[in-house]
Amino acid sequence: MELAEQGLIANLIVKDHSRLGRNRLIVGQLLEEEFDRLGIRYIAIMDNIDTAKGLSDIVPMQDLFNEWHAKNTSQKVRNVFKNKGMSGVPLTTNPPFGYMKNPENTKEWIVDEEAEIRHCAFIRGNAIVGKGAVVGNSTELKNVILFNKVQVPHYNYVGDSILGYRSHMGAGSITSNVKSDKKLVIVKCNGAEIETGLKKFGAMLGDNVEVGCGSVLNPGTVIGRETNIYPLSSVRGYVPANSIYKKKGDIVEKQ
Repeated sequence: MELAEQGLIANLIVKDHSRLGRNRLIVGQLLEEEFDRLGIRYIAIMDNIDTAKGLSDIVPMQDLFNEWHAKNTSQKVRNVFKNKGMSGVPLTTNPPFGYMKNPENTKEWIVDEEAEIRHCAFIRGNAIVGKGAVVGNSTELKNVILFNKVQVPHYNYVGDSILGYRSHMGAGSITSNVKSDKKLVIVKCNGAEIETGLKKFGAMLGDNVEVGCGSVLNPGTVIGRETNIYPLSSVRGYVPANSIYKKKGDIVEKQ
């Protein structure tokens, strides 16, 4: 419409009149008022419509049927997906990582190559689960990458995070991925600040990291490889590799 208002469009040609729009009120206003005001000639080839020759009385009825058809089709598509979901049929073509299609029934998903997805695990968003990983009872994953052999086996929440090879989160330990003030997450490391530009950013764990039970990894936490986190810790910022995190300000190097 901006180009039309600038007088840069003289003719508008479509194959089918329904391409102009599916809202009969807007389409009617264009045909009866706006095109005439802007000096635009409108032609719908398949419907034999040409505003230069005048509009047939049947055109408003066509607009009504086009709108009904779009609404009806949309409702049918929603009903199909709802019925599939209620019956347990997957709604996506490709299963998430950690699963594969059952060769005997492609409508069923099964656990893929050594990954273990246990009872009541909940995976949403985009999740990559590596070979040999364990996603345990009541664990929730959302927008994560779990490298091979990662274990999140008991009541864990891992969101917007990356867990390195063989890293392990003890029972009840979680990643917190949103700041309480809802501001963008900043990763702080040795006095430097790295802006992520993200409102949701959990934690990044190096290879073989051990996180103790009941710990919280706050937004923007980065933990170096081979590091251990004591149980019930609240961790934020950067924890060096090969360390033992006991509490804030009490981090010792592994011997």
